[in-house]
Amino acid sequence: MISESAPEQALAWAEAGQGAVLATVVETWGSAPRRVGAQLVVSGTGAMEGSVSGGCVEGAVVVEALEVLEEGGTRLLEYGVSDGDAFAVGLACGGTIRILVEKVGEGGLPLEMLRELVAARAARQPVAYEVALDGSHRALHREGFADRFRSDRSGLEEEGRSFIAIHNPPLRLVIVGGVHIAQVLVEMARPVGFDPIVVDPREAFGSPARFPEVRLVNDWPDAALAEIGVDARTALVLLTHDPKLDDPALHLALKARPFYIGALGSTRTHAKRVERLTEAGFSGAEISRIHGPVGLDIGAAGPAEIAVSILAEMIQTLRQA
Repeated sequence: MISESAPEQALAWAEAGQGAVLATVVETWGSAPRRVGAQLVVSGTGAMEGSVSGGCVEGAVVVEALEVLEEGGTRLLEYGVSDGDAFAVGLACGGTIRILVEKVGEGGLPLEMLRELVAARAARQPVAYEVALDGSHRALHREGFADRFRSDRSGLEEEGRSFIAIHNPPLRLVIVGGVHIAQVLVEMARPVGFDPIVVDPREAFGSPARFPEVRLVNDWPDAALAEIGVDARTALVLLTHDPKLDDPALHLALKARPFYIGALGSTRTHAKRVERLTEAGFSGAEISRIHGPVGLDIGAAGPAEIAVSILAEMIQTLRQA
């Protein structure tokens, strides 16, 4: 998965006339500090956002990026070092990384292509960016990479001459029920990369005072989910354990297929939930997609620990599916 804001920042700097260069990790060996797809964007003034090594080689990459901005084109960098002299060279983990550096604009990534890419991300449309490592070819693809979209996996093509950068829509967390667990969960989910939305028709629960700077939808869950739009980049967590609120949301979610559905409640509560869904015509396979009781079984006690167990199960489902 590509870094969340690097393309948008690159476009902003390029359109402001500052110039921009994108540096992307295209391959790693050993204990590399960042995943394939991690990005650093550098402006013509030397400002930077993002990371390709957690700080180990960013300084060297910025120097190369400024040269590419002046000279144009594309440059493939490699940083690697044995464990014995890792600290002297700077890649302290001892791994090896290859980084593709591309100027935005003439001689590099075309500005119009970057605009199209950013527009697709804003519209929550998955898109794959293909670039030859020598800069001789670039293209955007919306089809033909279903497996990569599903696994959220950027990487080199088999022939090793081109890189595919997967730009999936940002992850979202939709929470039904503005309860104490939800207050903790939204704060934990943000640093992990989830954009939280809280749904609760009870304005006393779903209020700005309880959820500052969080998108709130004070409507019944089925109407709210239809408005929000549930997709494969969405996690849905039901925290009311009230059938009047949870069941309509489940009916919509089981058809929309978010990557994660979790529902609060005891084993007995979930058994009754399964009975109601079965009577409503849902199959055993569909119902089995619900994680209930919600969260990993870590013996959690209290809102904060329950929130930890839920977030961990969401990540496990996303990464190990």
